[in-house]
Amino acid sequence: MRDTTTPRTVLLTGASGYIGGRLLPRLEARGERLRCLARTPSNLKPRVAAGTDVVQGDLLDPASLDEVFAGVDTAYYLVHSMATGEDFEELERASAETFARAARNAGVSRIIYLGGLGESGELSPHLESRQRVGRILRDSGVQTIELRASIIIGSGSLSFEMVRALVEKLPVMTAPRWVRSKAQPIAIEDVLAYLLAALDVETDSSEIVEIGGSEVVTYQDLMLEYARQRELGRKIVPVPFLTPRLSSLWLGLVTPVYARVGRHLVDSLRHDTVVTSHRAAELFDIQPRSAAEAIARALANEDREYAMTRWSDALSSSGATTSYGGEAFGSRIVDSRSLRVRTTVERAFEPISRVGGSAGWYYGNALWRLRGFLDLLVGGPGLRRGRRHVSEIHPGDTVDFWRVEEYEPDRLLRLEAEMKLPGRAWLQFEVEPVEGGTRIRQTAIFDPVGILGKLYWYALYPLHQIVFARMLRGIAASVKP
Repeated sequence: MRDTTTPRTVLLTGASGYIGGRLLPRLEARGERLRCLARTPSNLKPRVAAGTDVVQGDLLDPASLDEVFAGVDTAYYLVHSMATGEDFEELERASAETFARAARNAGVSRIIYLGGLGESGELSPHLESRQRVGRILRDSGVQTIELRASIIIGSGSLSFEMVRALVEKLPVMTAPRWVRSKAQPIAIEDVLAYLLAALDVETDSSEIVEIGGSEVVTYQDLMLEYARQRELGRKIVPVPFLTPRLSSLWLGLVTPVYARVGRHLVDSLRHDTVVTSHRAAELFDIQPRSAAEAIARALANEDREYAMTRWSDALSSSGATTSYGGEAFGSRIVDSRSLRVRTTVERAFEPISRVGGSAGWYYGNALWRLRGFLDLLVGGPGLRRGRRHVSEIHPGDTVDFWRVEEYEPDRLLRLEAEMKLPGRAWLQFEVEPVEGGTRIRQTAIFDPVGILGKLYWYALYPLHQIVFARMLRGIAASVKP
């Protein structure tokens, strides 16, 4: 048994990826001495806690790893190369061999690896490569805990975003045969729980542990469940003649962000990925969620993550994709613009704190009144609620047909729409000091429901361009110097 009186050094690879990035703060919260491997440390350092070391190294360069592994007790291997191109299998093999050799030479006690579920003999090149990596790590002689998972469901995960893109874009889906393949989806929170528990699980040898959610479903079940939770009417019509090649092209067309990995992904989707062993229940005290619960958690977590996002930062993130109508973030469409004013943040925020009610919206008040009247006709609140106070504002207050979702004096005001819409909408204002004055940022966010929601946004987008731009200029003009 490990000596728990002395903090161990844990090495985390893949800290900038989806799984590693979410595991990172959880490891920090446990108080482990954490070391992160990064090819470009400067990109990762702003995201880690003060006590976390970020060291430079490359898994394809053995000489760069000598100091990385020094004193390491447990090492997480959470890297993959599926998006690199047709030679991803060779890259994954070479990286795993370099990592395994360095871990053995440094006397690492345990390797924790996240791989993929699948029966031997029925594996796609992607899943075969994932399991080959596990064999390489086990063959190193270092005790290896290999967790094999099916679809991982979480806000931002590849599988969840693929399901989202298909369901949101296609009222009637002509789907290939793989939509009937069986899987055992697992929530990202449960994957992270297993990864953390693997630090301390007691075992005398390497282990292959199959992990999955509480039920077996098909991809069609997942898509219909997502549609149900998003209140979207969807039909799926299977098309049996789509080959894996045509299927990947179809997926790339419908979900362009995945075109680069589409062929490898579809090859994996064709095969069942279900748990066949009870070893996870024997080793871990974890009760995984159902697929429906995982989807609900993903949608709820996404809302919280968007609520915490500063859109000025999000607009420069690599996940954004430019399109007509604004930037696309998941299912949301974001239109953001900013102006600089030569004054303090306190004075720049004053007109924002008075928005709505008797002060109006700083441009096109007749258009706002018309929108309020139309909202009343369809059963919405319209503009008749006004606001509680002309300048004071608190979370939960009404502002015409908006409600204050978040308010930070002299920094942030976020309003959530309560008018009748085919989706959800927010209007956010931020101020921040910059050289020579203050930047005012105004952001409109829309989460459309289905095709009707997208048609609504795009039909009004030319008008929004005028109203939002001039509203921001009106706010800036109202600022006292």
